[in-house]
Amino acid sequence: MTNSTQLRPVLELENVHKAFAGIVAVENFSLELYAGEIVALVGDNGAGKSTLLKMISGVHRPSSGTIRLNGGDVNFTDASIARSRGIEVVYQDLALADQQPVYMNMFLGREAVRGPLRLLDRRKMMRETQALVDELDVRIPSARALIRDLSGGQRQGVAIARATHWAKKLILLDEPTAALGVAETAKVEKIVTALKERDIAILIISHSLDQVFRLSDRICVLRRGVQIGVRETAKTDKNEIVSMITGVG
Repeated sequence: MTNSTQLRPVLELENVHKAFAGIVAVENFSLELYAGEIVALVGDNGAGKSTLLKMISGVHRPSSGTIRLNGGDVNFTDASIARSRGIEVVYQDLALADQQPVYMNMFLGREAVRGPLRLLDRRKMMRETQALVDELDVRIPSARALIRDLSGGQRQGVAIARATHWAKKLILLDEPTAALGVAETAKVEKIVTALKERDIAILIISHSLDQVFRLSDRICVLRRGVQIGVRETAKTDKNEIVSMITGVG
């Protein structure tokens, strides 16, 4: 993990609060996230984890509090602005176009064009896609393969690779392996670990504590919208984290 005492955080959340129609979803949440660091966000259903990710990514606006990116305050009014600032999200549903090849999904909505007629530059997109999936060791037949013909793990790998291609600062992962088997989960975890080598900050929601302890540098626990605490992964254990999640023990 990057030496966080010497560097400015990529992402800072300070007393972030979100309420829907008077019902508090996230209460006064604060966290710093550094480049080359994986922080896991854990808690039971309804703890506020997904709401927090949606505030960071511009889907929801905080009711109060401050979000900073590289030291500067940000106030994203929608998700496209967050993406333009280098924040990418991989949700469980992946948002991939099944009938399109991998390379078109990699550039979905940001297609490369060439010449005055702005024709699709398919060769460039295929070349860049193949280079990235090779670098991240995403095992697919080719950049031309259709998404519908890929396995669940391969699709998740493509979604993460796409986020990696466009993310300048931060990747948010919402249960990236929830629907995968053991072998495919291991492949996706290998890809996530490779992202650290690119010095990208990663915030991951996971229901699997085994996965959390394999991947993360720190663990942040939420319970009913309240931040219970943050622990260095190497200095805690599952019993402590379960106790923080449940409030028992």
